[in-house]
Amino acid sequence: MNNSIWDVNVELAIECSDHFHVVRNAREAIACLTTRWPDIKGSNYAIARQICLDALEGTKSNAEARAAFEAAADEAGILKRR
Repeated sequence: MNNSIWDVNVELAIECSDHFHVVRNAREAIACLTTRWPDIKGSNYAIARQICLDALEGTKSNAEARAAFEAAADEAGILKRR
């Protein structure tokens, strides 16, 4: 099982605009997608969920999981821009 930390953390603005939630790996991404995600669940949400699960199983890379998670967060309007 892959629990590796991503090269770059993903920061989300979920609950209030002045606080951010940091996601560091596929396990944290799955937890966020499952329990903290806003009602906006577009097509990238399902893709990110599956790719992050695949990354935990070792069939997808951390980079693929992070990219999919970022795309879902961007689609939901919660991705903090660098």
